[in-house]
This record gives sequence, structure tokens and C-alpha cells, in this order.
Amino acid sequence: MSENKRIAEELIKSVGGPENIESVTHCATRMRFIIRDEEKVDKEGVEEIDKVKGAFFNSGQYQVIFGTGTVNRIYEEIAKFDLKTSTKSEQSKEAGKKGNKLQRAIRTFGDVFVPIIPVLVATGLFMGLRGLIMQEEILALFGLTTDDISANFLLYTEILTDTAFIFLPALIAWSTFRVFGGTPIIGVVLGLMLVSPALPNAWGVATGAEPLMFFGFIPVVGYQGAVLPAFIAGIIGAKLEKAIRKRVPETFDLIVTPFLTLLLMSIASLFIIGPIFHIVETYILDAALFVLGLPFGLAGILLGFFNQIIVITGVHHIFNMLEIQLLENLGNNPYNAIITSAVAAQGGAALAVGLKTKHKKLKALAMPSSLSAFLGITEPAIFGVNLRYGKPFLMGLIGGAAGGFLAAILKLAGSGMAITVIPGALLYLDGQLLLYILVNLVAIAVAFVLTWMFGYADKDTQKEHA
Repeated sequence: MSENKRIAEELIKSVGGPENIESVTHCATRMRFIIRDEEKVDKEGVEEIDKVKGAFFNSGQYQVIFGTGTVNRIYEEIAKFDLKTSTKSEQSKEAGKKGNKLQRAIRTFGDVFVPIIPVLVATGLFMGLRGLIMQEEILALFGLTTDDISANFLLYTEILTDTAFIFLPALIAWSTFRVFGGTPIIGVVLGLMLVSPALPNAWGVATGAEPLMFFGFIPVVGYQGAVLPAFIAGIIGAKLEKAIRKRVPETFDLIVTPFLTLLLMSIASLFIIGPIFHIVETYILDAALFVLGLPFGLAGILLGFFNQIIVITGVHHIFNMLEIQLLENLGNNPYNAIITSAVAAQGGAALAVGLKTKHKKLKALAMPSSLSAFLGITEPAIFGVNLRYGKPFLMGLIGGAAGGFLAAILKLAGSGMAITVIPGALLYLDGQLLLYILVNLVAIAVAFVLTWMFGYADKDTQKEHA
């Protein structure tokens, strides 16, 4: 019997057997089970299985961390058993029925924004590369100055960096329609209506251009880069489409449903939803800027300390909207510079445990988990090592606060979002790279030293590894 097959069998047995598994799927790092009876899950037994880096209940799922690559191989073995498998989106809908209203709402919010993140990551990397190429020191290596760069090349870089944000409402409306059961292509068209070239450009209005005035008091503008208007329009539009479809005879559905949905939602979006929620969005941004602007590095200390606690709760995706707004309005992302410290610090704490322990299994778990954190994925380090022993997690939080403090003091800000630590360096190629490395090293060093001195000792876990 292969090792992965044995692990699959042990895992199925430990979660209560096939009869206790409603469905199973996996993501990049975790096996995700929908469990019928949580009482039947042998949680300690699961965590003792080889290659398991941690396990926990979250968002209506029992999530078992294996890490990238490994999870695919274990899933291949699990899929050979007589179990119901499902896609991640299908299981998310099943899990969405579990938990309280707040948990379900935040989970839905994440389902809308997570699919959009890859294109925003790419945009951030394009911004970082443009910042690197346009540095005078870099141009000088090729005997060039900024005056030698052609206008057409600069135009091309603007296409790379601006397109995702110009058409962001279309992306958000598409994803929102998809999550709330509407027809995604209708969402795309509705989102494109919000950025139609027939409307005054949002950035032009922000710098003094006049909006269109309807009925003498309703300002109508384009919503380039807007988040909330498209999100709310997507929710209402998807529900309206479903309501119309129920009442329209099947013969006329293809014509009448999209016609009425787009007609009614274009009116509602441009004259009601857009103006109202654009103001709400402005207040949210102002609040975020107030926190990020707290003196003496307080924002860095608070966000750097609490970020990974928020990750444990699973509600961290709610900050995607904040990061998008920061990038759209400031052109950079100071939030990313702070939270990269929180991520790096958890890796530093796990590294200290891995180097200090003499237990072979814990060392084999902690070392790759720390590397995973340095690549921006902290779940293996948090759930497999740091949170399991408590003190290393706390030391990681302190390290995150220390790095966050330094990032805030230095006014560090990335050109994008969603990637941190080693991959995140690509967002700081515009002259900030050395400071970025310094901030991460400080976070790692503080967490490592505190964990080594006060956070972990083999004698405290002797029973577990006996």
C-alpha cells in the first residue's frame, strides 16, 4: 500500500468514516470536508496523521492542511473511495448553509472578491515592474534617461496597469451576479454601463470636471475603479433577474428577462445606487486612511498584531475591498506593507520551533510550514505549529506588530495586493525594495528570537510527542 493511500484511509477513518462525510474537495493547500456530525471527528487523531500540518473547523467545513502539491496527491487517493466529491464552489454553497448570518455574509463577500484577486495581483506586478524600469538608476545602466522613453511605450504600460481598475465595476458585477445566482454576462454588461465612455469620467470629475445632472439634483458620473456601487448593483440585479424570470413565460424569457433586468438596473444603478454608495465608499476610505495615518506607527502596531488573528476567524477577505480602494485612490497600498510583516513573523516563529525542537515529526512539520509562510501562506504555520502550542503564535503576533510599526514609520506602500513576503517583493521595485526587506527581516527576527527564548520548549510538549 502506498503512503498516500494509507494516509487517505487514516484520514477518512479519523473524520468519522465515509458515512460521516457529506462531501469532500480541496484547494491549494487544504482538504475540505463537509461533516455530518462534528462529534464523530477524532481531532487529535487527524493531527497525528503523517503529512497533516493542522486541521480546524471553519466556514462550515473541516479543513485539513497538507500544503501545496501534497494535498493533490492525497485527494487523488481519497477520490478512489466511495465518497461524494464536489468542486470548491459547489461545496462553498453547501457550507454556506452553515454558520450564523455574519459568517455567511462574510463568506459570501469573499466568494465575490477572491476570483477577482488574480487580475489585481497581475496589475500590481505590472505597476512594480514599471516602477523598476522607470527608475533613473536602472535606465542609466542602458545609457537612457526618462526623456528617452517613447510615449507609445508609456501608453502600453498604462494599458497594463490601468485596465483592471477602469473596468473593475464590470469584474465585480460579473462575480456578484455569479455568486447570487444571476446570469454573469448580464452582470458584465451592467458593470460596463457604470463605466460607459458616454458618462463623465470618475477621475475627471474628481479633479474638477462637471458631472451630468439629472432632474436638477442627481449627479451621474462614471464609476471607474468603484467597488461598492457595482457590488450592491450586482446583488440587487441578480435577485431582480431571478424574480423576473419566475414571472416571465419560458417562451419570452430569453428576450424579456435580460431586457427588463438591464433597463431597471441601469436606472437604479446610475440614479440611486451609484450616487448613494459612492458616498458610503468615500466614508469607508476616509476611515481606513484615518487608521493608517495614526501617529507614531500605531496603525502598523495594531494591524500587524491583529492581522493573523483575523485570518484565523476566516473574515480577512473583507479587507479585499479596502485594498482595492487604496490602490484606486492612492495609487499604492500601505496596508499590504503592514500585513506582510504579520505573515513573515508567523514564519519566523515556526522556524524557531523547527530549529529548536528535537522531535523529528514536529521539525518535519515546522520547517516547511515556515517556508510556506515566507511564500505568503501562513495556515500551515499557524494551525500546524504556532497556534497548536500557543506561545509561538503570540510571539509571531508581536513580531508582526514590530514589523508593522517599522512599515508605518517608513511609510512603505506596495503597488498591488494579495501577495506578501518573498513574492510580495515584486510590489516594491519602485525604490522601496531594501526597506521592504528590512521590514520583513525585523518581523521575522523579533518573532524568531522571542519564540526561541520564551515561546517554545520541548519539555512543554513531552506528552504529545511521547
